[in-house]
Amino acid sequence: METLLLSEKQLEIAVQLIKGGEVVGIPTETVYGLGADASDENAVRKIFSAKGRPADNPLIVHLADFSDAEKYTSYIPELAFKLADKFCPGPFTMVLPKNDNIPLVTSGGLDTVGIRIPSHPIMHRLIELSERPIAAPSANISGYPSPTSAQHVMRDMNGKISAVVDGGKSHFGVESTVVSIENDNTVRILRPGCVTKEMILEVCDVIVDKAVISGLESNEKASSPGMKYKHYSPCADIVMIESDLNSFIEYVGNHYGDNVYALIFDGDEKNFPYRYMTYGKDSNEQAHLLFQRLREFDDIHAEKVYVRTPSPDGVGLAVYNRLIRAAGFEVIRI
Repeated sequence: METLLLSEKQLEIAVQLIKGGEVVGIPTETVYGLGADASDENAVRKIFSAKGRPADNPLIVHLADFSDAEKYTSYIPELAFKLADKFCPGPFTMVLPKNDNIPLVTSGGLDTVGIRIPSHPIMHRLIELSERPIAAPSANISGYPSPTSAQHVMRDMNGKISAVVDGGKSHFGVESTVVSIENDNTVRILRPGCVTKEMILEVCDVIVDKAVISGLESNEKASSPGMKYKHYSPCADIVMIESDLNSFIEYVGNHYGDNVYALIFDGDEKNFPYRYMTYGKDSNEQAHLLFQRLREFDDIHAEKVYVRTPSPDGVGLAVYNRLIRAAGFEVIRI
């Protein structure tokens, strides 16, 4: 596997690999993805194989323009066009009824498909050049923290995919917001991201699905990636602590030992007496740094990490969602 740089000639190599049914690591504005032709069943199966991803976990389809969605959906509600005008291109996915141009293997067996128009210029150019719908789940081993750099992809996917396009660090650091359309003026957030509930409320009403902060039942189908399984989890045991700083310090101290660390907010580190990393002073920085920090804990062989839990407001809901899944829904409230 080689890392591709950013010249048009080298992008064309990635395009030819995708056209040939291969899988390529590609940058997006959210996290790095494993890109393949979403309409090619064999190519999509290579994605599932490389990730070790359960077959009932649907993939998002990336297009160059929202007008292209008509080629892969059977119906587009009027509200979808309003949302696309507001949030596309960008880190925003809408679940819509699919047509037969998207095989069931891509949609995880569902009759719907997530449609996203990425804003990352390299990803956008790859879609344009390939003239293909690109399925692109996060480019990590299933269940592990998503990759926010080409180096992360190389580490997880070396020998499993054909190439990686290096587009630098991901801008947002968490995957796209995913919504389904409930009625003419309401959407349901299935997975929170950097397009927040508060932003969507400027367009329509919003319901936050219960699975955003809790797990689906074993017999429930996942309408969106990131709903059903434990996700985003490093090798270290992640424990979320909802408390003020003093109570957090006391709890960590009572459970401290070898290879135990804390993940705290910027500014908390003054007089913090235990091993720690910080992950930002606000929810935007926390979203950007979270997956990088979780991977860094594995690099230093941390066995347990106590995390100061962010506020579930704005982008903080996306960070909270990723952490609660990384922690296997273990939250200690003090």
